Amino acid sequence: MKLIESIMTNNPCYKAGKKITVLGLMLHSVGCSQPKALAFINSWNKSSYDRACVHAFIDGNDGTVYQTLPWNHRGWHGGGSSNNTHIGVEMCEPACIKYTGGSSFTCSNLEEAKAVAKRTYEAAVELFAMLCTEYSLDPTADGVIISHKEGHARGVASNHGDPEHLWTQLGMGYTMDGFRKDVKAAMVTEDTSSYTKIMGTAVATAEQMAAYIKAKNPSVAQSVIDMIPLYLSEGKAEGVRGDIAFAQSCLETGNFKFEGTAVTLAQNNYCGMGVTSKGKTGNSFDTAQLGIRAQIQHLKAYACADALVNECVDPRFKYVTRGSAEYVDWLGQKENPNGKGWATGKGYGGKILTILNAIIGTKVEKPVEEKEVWYRVRKTWADAASQKGAYHNLEYAKKCADENKGYSVFDESGKVLYSNTAFEPYLVKVSISDLNIRKGPGTNYARTKYIPKGVYTIVEESDGKGATKWGKLKSGAGWISLDYVKRV
Repeated sequence: MKLIESIMTNNPCYKAGKKITVLGLMLHSVGCSQPKALAFINSWNKSSYDRACVHAFIDGNDGTVYQTLPWNHRGWHGGGSSNNTHIGVEMCEPACIKYTGGSSFTCSNLEEAKAVAKRTYEAAVELFAMLCTEYSLDPTADGVIISHKEGHARGVASNHGDPEHLWTQLGMGYTMDGFRKDVKAAMVTEDTSSYTKIMGTAVATAEQMAAYIKAKNPSVAQSVIDMIPLYLSEGKAEGVRGDIAFAQSCLETGNFKFEGTAVTLAQNNYCGMGVTSKGKTGNSFDTAQLGIRAQIQHLKAYACADALVNECVDPRFKYVTRGSAEYVDWLGQKENPNGKGWATGKGYGGKILTILNAIIGTKVEKPVEEKEVWYRVRKTWADAASQKGAYHNLEYAKKCADENKGYSVFDESGKVLYSNTAFEPYLVKVSISDLNIRKGPGTNYARTKYIPKGVYTIVEESDGKGATKWGKLKSGAGWISLDYVKRV
């Protein structure tokens, strides 16, 4: 079923603005040889046309349904009390019939006429099934779905014979009882067990959302990252999944690049709100929080009929048929059994879900928690009894060592990190005749001469190339490798 909203805003009935509680649906046919729905809409959508107004026309040429009144507006279609309770729908009639008096007509092309009648009948079945679902109506219950003719018999409508007169004279075999059964059959309950509800608790975290958008748009504005938590807090306030709203924003803004979109970052409009046609710039909001709040509220309008928690800031809230899209899957009008939805594009809800699932699947690197380290001040690692203190701060541990001569700072493995032990000169014995004296601690320093066998005083130690440790001679002659001497 193709459903086009074409509200007749100039008709006095629409301007009267009276509302009804929908209790039923009334089926009409137009009573003249005109298959084009737009012919009626163009004629009736005038302030001077105060004779009638229906909720929809069904085009005879292609079966398109044109909604001409909001469903809960009081129409002028039944000519009686049925206007107070029933939605009225007109089926257009074939061009090849000619009325001869009352409800009687002749037909110049029966095959063509039957094709038109079949087309409008089938579209009416789909439309009535949708409306029965939306308003929780049982199509086979007494008085719920009636024709104009049946309405007259019940005393709630004027004296008309439509649409049965058309079906009977064309030999269609259609009856209102059959129509009601067909509507009932068309209301097969859709399996929604795998669908994603808009209302609920967010699954994705703010960290996952940030990681996702940075991966998709490395140059994303920092203000976008900063406002991500608002999706979760505003969503939580209204019971809406904030991660769904964020996924929708990623779709509507092209991952916040705003390339080719009708809105800009400065508008604080991240969902295309108010962009109802090409060239529209959409709504603007004073702050990012208000823009996100409006988006959350608009999603809630589609998802359920619950009252808002916060004051309404959504300028289009009033235009939504409450509870008409409980699932993300139904946010696209083409997938919505009620013909409603946020967007007209095919697969709109599915696109949001693809982004949402990618966000939920985003892995976030958790910061490595710094391990609590102790630095101990002792004479030696083995001498635990000598410990002066234990510190988490290395500088405090060093200060303690400085205040206690002969003490060092050890890590948890016993490694010396800092020492305040003053070096004490000691004697070594040289027993070989070819031990080199070098200008510095390492074989990369020049050799000066050999040191004779004997006993010498070492006044300083150092690491260096070519030896485990180097010792500086007290005489100032240079450095020798301590690997070839013996301490005495």
